Amino acid sequence: MILLQVNQLKKYYGAELILSNIKLEVQSKDRIAIVGRNGAGKSTLLKMIAGQLSIDGGDIIKPKTVTIDYLAQNTGLESSLSIWEEMLTVFEPLRRLEEELRTLEINMGDPNAYSSEADYQKLLSEYDKLQVEYKDRGGYQYEADIRSILHGFNFSDFDYNTQISTLSGGQKTRLALCKLLLTKPDLLILDEPTNHLDINTLSWLEQYLQGYPGAILIVSHDRYFLDKVVTQVYEISRTTASRFVGNYSNYLKLKAENYVLELKKFEKQQDEVEKLKEFVARNLARASTTKRAQSRRKQLDRMELLTRPQGDEKSASFHFDIERQSGNDVLKAKDLTVSYKNEEPIIKDIQFSITRGDSIALVGPNGIGKSTLLKAITKKLDLVKGEFHFGSHVTIGYYDQEQSDLKSNKRVLNELWDEYPLKPEKEIRTVLGNFLFSGDDVLKVVSTLSGGEKARLALAKLMLQQANLLILDEPTNHLDLDSKEVLENALIDYPGTILFVSHDRYFINRLATKVFELSKEGLKEFLGDYDYYVEKLLEIEELKQLAQNEAASTQKLEQSNDKSNYENEKEAKKLERQRKRRIEEIEVEISSIEEKLEANEQLLCKPEIYQDHQKVQEINLENQSYSSTLEQLMEEWEQLQENSG
Repeated sequence: MILLQVNQLKKYYGAELILSNIKLEVQSKDRIAIVGRNGAGKSTLLKMIAGQLSIDGGDIIKPKTVTIDYLAQNTGLESSLSIWEEMLTVFEPLRRLEEELRTLEINMGDPNAYSSEADYQKLLSEYDKLQVEYKDRGGYQYEADIRSILHGFNFSDFDYNTQISTLSGGQKTRLALCKLLLTKPDLLILDEPTNHLDINTLSWLEQYLQGYPGAILIVSHDRYFLDKVVTQVYEISRTTASRFVGNYSNYLKLKAENYVLELKKFEKQQDEVEKLKEFVARNLARASTTKRAQSRRKQLDRMELLTRPQGDEKSASFHFDIERQSGNDVLKAKDLTVSYKNEEPIIKDIQFSITRGDSIALVGPNGIGKSTLLKAITKKLDLVKGEFHFGSHVTIGYYDQEQSDLKSNKRVLNELWDEYPLKPEKEIRTVLGNFLFSGDDVLKVVSTLSGGEKARLALAKLMLQQANLLILDEPTNHLDLDSKEVLENALIDYPGTILFVSHDRYFINRLATKVFELSKEGLKEFLGDYDYYVEKLLEIEELKQLAQNEAASTQKLEQSNDKSNYENEKEAKKLERQRKRRIEEIEVEISSIEEKLEANEQLLCKPEIYQDHQKVQEINLENQSYSSTLEQLMEEWEQLQENSG
């Protein structure tokens, strides 16, 4: 069923054309993403479809029975009610139906409420009809639905009688999304729904939207989220829209393939046109070939000329260098405890170490203290207890997600130039141009910049620092998809060390060599990217479950010796098989790493290698990484051997 059709849609802001000839169709259970640069018109399109903005041309067609709900980005729920009371307002019609059923139940039990058997049967018939309607509309599960969604959005620890007016902005935004999901419209329109969500909540929302009964139209800069949820992508570029089938990764692939194909068609036609023109020019004046030349000229006139396909719009262009290499040990933290002012400590007794070349993602739920830890490392917060040890020649570049330093009334040009007064104006303008500040953009007042512009200015300042340790707090916030990719590539090529906080799992996957998980229990280190980290968490959870099952089985066996111990033996054998299989895997990994170490040692004996200082340094760093991994594997192997029998 077609829920919505957009035909030839057009929108102006003043005299500037924002959108033109937009075509879009939404059918039942479609999962559609709208992507494009910041300022391309994505949110404008959603607002027009939702009826919150007028259109300047074209049509938006939908059946009268189709319900549409829209949530703008960063929309907070403003209400004088409690959390529970506000969620219940979604189900007012159901609750009125519930009251009717209660009234009928009272009347059926009261002989004075009916005068004859026929009246009683009429009451019964009406009650049965309302009860079926109540059940079909979810009357017996709406409270469970409320609890489920509140739990998914991390409100399970809250008192549901808490007044919404007392909550933070991020909590109000999450509640607005909770309420919208409970309404279950035919078409759900979401503009940046992943803002203010931690990784666990993002995972829950992905699963919920995958099973959502209606259609979804969504704008998001979270590529991992888009890959999991959507099956179509509409790209808005240069005021028009193009449709691609598949998730976000498939869209990137198809877009690149289409560009190559269109370019080949264009170039082939250009060759053909040139040959026809040459033939006409050579043969039009000769009597023997005039007719053939005239025929070719008509062929040229009839030809529908292709235009050269346009590549991507201009992207930011930058890279991060370092002024001086740090020592191998970059940072060691011991027994850290951090709090704000005299409040209860947010972080207690954690320790970790960072080595040169590490790219570490710091993850954990909202409010656990990730940003607090970064501020403590950059000395913007004092330690309650513990100590940091920085290695030799370590210099820190810090990116603040709140961009608290970008509130001045300076112009963009002066904001950068005042920090580097010895650099010529041309060089400062070139740097700003690489971050898409061109022409009069450099004369904008810093405090009036958009979130995306402030993010790009902060990255420009960071680039000029040439620090060898980058501390980044949500660096991809406010960046469009293209700018995120440019930032990723710049950080992948960065020769220094990185510690970063991000909820962007795609970004973590591309950048991280380690994951630090911060929780109430402390800080755990995982080698690898985000997918590896999730895989390890699942393994840990599975082993816990197996241990719990084994304990439960043992308890049952002790309680009743007469019961069959078949399931217990089966579970124990399963656990033993897993242990042996893991031992075998570790032994293979150990053998592989030892071979690599041996190969590197042989390389170091070769004159062309040991005379190349840079190559020796690279091999030594690689050997250190191998040795660290080998040590961890040996420790795990010994523990598994001890657990045998």
